[in-house]
Amino acid sequence: MEPYDAFPQPDPYLASRTAFECLVLTLADGAAADLSHDGLEVQLERLGRELLRQLMQDHLDQRARNEEDTLRAGRHPAITGPEGRPRPWRESGHHRLLTCLFGPVRVTRIAHRGRGVTNVHPADEALSLPAGRHSRGLARLAVLEAVRGSFDQAAAAIERRCGKVLGKRRLEELVVASAVDVTAYYAARIPTPCTREMPLVIQVDGKGVVMRPEALREATRKAAAKTAAAGRRGRLAPGEKPNRKRMATVACVFDTAPAPRRPHDIVHPPGGRSEARPVRPGPKAQRKWCTASVIHPPEQVVADAFAQAAFRDPQHLREWIVLVDGARHQLDLIQNEAARRGVQIHILLDFVHVAEYCWTAAHAFHPVGSREAETWAADKLTAILAGYTDRAAAEMTAQAEAERLPAARREAVATCHRYLTGHLDQLHYDTALTNGWPIATGAVEGGCRHLSADRLDITGARWGLDGAEAVLQLRALISNGDFEDYWTFHAAREHQRLYPAPDQQGFALTA
Repeated sequence: MEPYDAFPQPDPYLASRTAFECLVLTLADGAAADLSHDGLEVQLERLGRELLRQLMQDHLDQRARNEEDTLRAGRHPAITGPEGRPRPWRESGHHRLLTCLFGPVRVTRIAHRGRGVTNVHPADEALSLPAGRHSRGLARLAVLEAVRGSFDQAAAAIERRCGKVLGKRRLEELVVASAVDVTAYYAARIPTPCTREMPLVIQVDGKGVVMRPEALREATRKAAAKTAAAGRRGRLAPGEKPNRKRMATVACVFDTAPAPRRPHDIVHPPGGRSEARPVRPGPKAQRKWCTASVIHPPEQVVADAFAQAAFRDPQHLREWIVLVDGARHQLDLIQNEAARRGVQIHILLDFVHVAEYCWTAAHAFHPVGSREAETWAADKLTAILAGYTDRAAAEMTAQAEAERLPAARREAVATCHRYLTGHLDQLHYDTALTNGWPIATGAVEGGCRHLSADRLDITGARWGLDGAEAVLQLRALISNGDFEDYWTFHAAREHQRLYPAPDQQGFALTA
């Protein structure tokens, strides 16, 4: 007996093929021949995005039909919820919306139900669908755009690429949610090992961020309220702060190859350098890692920096050099953390700050911009680099008394003297130059500018705590070159949070 003819299976991608044919017909039509190249680009972008959206929709519909076919064939395994209770009943035709890079699509799947428990959708887990409506690819694009410019600019850039798929508020929420695993990622990541001959450098600094009133620290908020209660003034008094910023602490850790130098490699000698003694280059940062936080206190950021250094040198076999700008509270935090970890550190003051004090003292003796001021500052800074800081401080004070400087100019010299003598134990530049260590905080200064100033300090920006923290962490992540690796890590952890296994309920998420 001849078998009956079977009806051909419907093409699951018929709608996509139809959309493609329409696109080809549009280009082949005589009207397209009159378009300029930019008009043609606009037309192709719009129709091409719709074609990609339809392809994704057709694929999702095909997976829904396959799931129903599997259920009708009785091959579907028993489904158990995350709490361990079975879901004996099945109900098809459950829909949810998903907004992806190409536009909105609809996901159809089977719900597995049980009495007194929530529904379970195995297709959601297979697709690793997010908790909200917007896809993880859209969240990734939101992060990459939001860390570059303002949220308004990010929303406009996404609209140009994807159409009207994401509002500004939702964009901010996606950025904040995308940063939740940064701490766990670095806790699980093992740094590249390094030889003991390479010094390990830690640098710490701070940068103020303009915040919304509710995001200020308590003391700053009270000071702002007190100023407001005193009445509006057209201008702040000299030295008065507007009380609208919250300090973000920035730290960086990096390895460096020793680069021995001489004082004259740092300070330009009066009259120019000799061609017979070329300048020796300074040490370069390698495998730099940055972190920043506006929520956590400075001691937590310092502890994170020391933890990163400990990952790189767990047995403390390398030289640890810590560079700071001289703020007393930072020095106390660093010394306390080093004592807690039992590690010996070499603290150096940023030489640029020392130079600024010396130049201010030089202008107390000589006119600004004069050759005499340049010679005076070069002489004192060279002595400091050579390890004779106490002598240079005593000489400038004696010179001020001998020349009977006026009180205002003498105060500038006294300030420089106090600064130098108060930090003698952090001014061992002779040892640093001999051993090839860095003596300036350029890495963390650049981190403050890149992580904070270039994004958080744009005109008109007023930040909440969660948004500022997320942008800081994500910019640091991208600056470290770890974003792609982190996004894979974040996606895996997000999947574990949304779709826990039944035996996972008693355990906390780790790496």
